[in-house]
Amino acid sequence: MKYSIVIAVFNRPDELSELLESLAQQTFNDFEVIVVEDGSSVRAEEVCARFGSKLQIDYYYKENSGPGPSRNYGCRRASGDYFLFIDSDCTVPSQYLEVVDFSVSSLGLDAFGGPDREHERFSPIQKAISFAMTSVLTTGGIRGGARRVGGAFHPRSFNMGISRAVFNATDGFATMRFGEDVEFSIRMIIMGYNVKLIPDAWVYHKRRTDFSKFFKQVHNSGIARINISLRHHGTLKLTHFFPTAFTLYLAFALVDTIIVPYGWATFVPLAIYTLALFLQGFVRYRSILLGVSCIAASYVQLIGYGTGFIRGLVLRVILNRPEQGAFEETFYK
Repeated sequence: MKYSIVIAVFNRPDELSELLESLAQQTFNDFEVIVVEDGSSVRAEEVCARFGSKLQIDYYYKENSGPGPSRNYGCRRASGDYFLFIDSDCTVPSQYLEVVDFSVSSLGLDAFGGPDREHERFSPIQKAISFAMTSVLTTGGIRGGARRVGGAFHPRSFNMGISRAVFNATDGFATMRFGEDVEFSIRMIIMGYNVKLIPDAWVYHKRRTDFSKFFKQVHNSGIARINISLRHHGTLKLTHFFPTAFTLYLAFALVDTIIVPYGWATFVPLAIYTLALFLQGFVRYRSILLGVSCIAASYVQLIGYGTGFIRGLVLRVILNRPEQGAFEETFYK
């Protein structure tokens, strides 16, 4: 078996069914599927059983420990030479594994990742969130498939692969609940492994279904960035400060408008930036409503990450608290 696709799932049987259906349509067939149920209350065992005739699939249930340890659990029970990690809220095009195998074989990759895209059937909010996570005006486009982020490409766990040799040498993902994929990517690069982006190995990624869940996700990403920087000194880059700078400037502009005559002028740069977001969203989707939604999603993304980054700085750097996240009890609600 060349590839083992390891899927950690938590209370998402319907979405898992869509992912498994897309895997059953692959043009490359030398793979197995390992599903690890991470302590879900709504299990996906019956979903996996339905695909027993279409896929070589194994299902495991374990107590909740977070996505990283669950993926490690799956790897230790897999038989492939390479382990692929795909999030349960993704689906893949039929040529996905064929593209991956060509690049792995021709480039001799130790680890790799691919970008994500939105499907035309996604809801308006999902499209707006996808915009916020991939636009050059928000993340700098790094989540949309840019080749270099702070000097190297860091695969993300929604679409990521490693060789068995890499797993054996690194013992896989760390126990941190948020940011574990970026930390793992940094660790592999430090150890000298050949880690590359495969631009054409993309997946459809649903992400969150409303702005509240999206805020929780990006807020934890901001906290995780501080946690990662403390584990790996020198990995914090200037671009990571942009959401925090935006958040602080927005707060300053609000206060300035209230207490200073003509303080509204402080909002002029924000107005220009907001217009740019709208125009880019409108051009992409040809919809005024979606253009406005892209503004909302972008503000949620920047403020959520920025406040999480500040929270991480205060808790970890100033107060010297241990690693932690936020909304852990309600993260999926």
